Parts: sequence; structure tokens; C-alpha cells
Amino acid sequence: MQARVKWIENAAFVGETGSSHGVVIDGPAEIGGRNLGARPMELMLLSVGSCSAVDVLHILKKARQPVTDCHVEVDGQRAETEPKVFTDIHLKFVISGRGLNVNHVKRAVELSADKYCSASIMLKRGGVNVTHSYEVVEADNP
Repeated sequence: MQARVKWIENAAFVGETGSSHGVVIDGPAEIGGRNLGARPMELMLLSVGSCSAVDVLHILKKARQPVTDCHVEVDGQRAETEPKVFTDIHLKFVISGRGLNVNHVKRAVELSADKYCSASIMLKRGGVNVTHSYEVVEADNP
């Protein structure tokens, strides 16, 4: 797996993944950023949220659960002193569907947290307190 980060100007960069997808990254104004893109630590939260969401949805699909929507609310708390690493990250899954089995949802979140989500598990091993919760929402009939 590879990636490339190219400096554009001031605190702005363009990242390119090995699969040829790009993302604009920028720092805060106090270091010369102009709000052109996501902050690097925001990308870390997106990474752990999306990694876990992929797992959860894949597990629920295999269990033939009728998921109609899913989003993950990721809340990260950082240390107050340098280096301002994440100390706590909480992922809240909000999963909608018609007649979803709550036990399947619970199990999918647990499997992602404990076995499959490489990003989450890597952060945990690095000392970050990563927690998970979920909410099941009954979808409206069409």
C-alpha cells in the first residue's frame, strides 16, 4: 500500500492514494492554512470511521440484514499538550433498516471493533481509548 503527499503552498497539500484517488489537505490559519481541505487529524477520524463502517455493513450484508442507511458519528478527544495525539475516540453507528435484528447490529459493531477494523485496532494498540456504540432506526416504508 502506498500514498503520496505533495506540497501545494503554505500549509496546503494534495494527497494521492495508491489507488489514484486524491484529497486536499490543509492546516489551520495560524500556520498559514487557508481552509482549502481537511486537517490531517480530521482525516484520521474519517479513516477510523469509514474503516469500521465498511466492516459493519459487510457483516450485516452477509447476515442478510435489510440496511437502508448507515452513518458513523466519530468524536475524537486530543491531548492538551504536544504531541496532541488522540486520547479517546468514540464511534456511534446509526443504522437504519426495516426490521433489523438488533443483535446482528450489536455483533457487527463488536466484530469490527475487536477483530476486523485495522485502523481502530491500530489506534487502540497505540494507547487510544476507542469505544463504540450503535443506534438502530426503523426505516420508513416507501
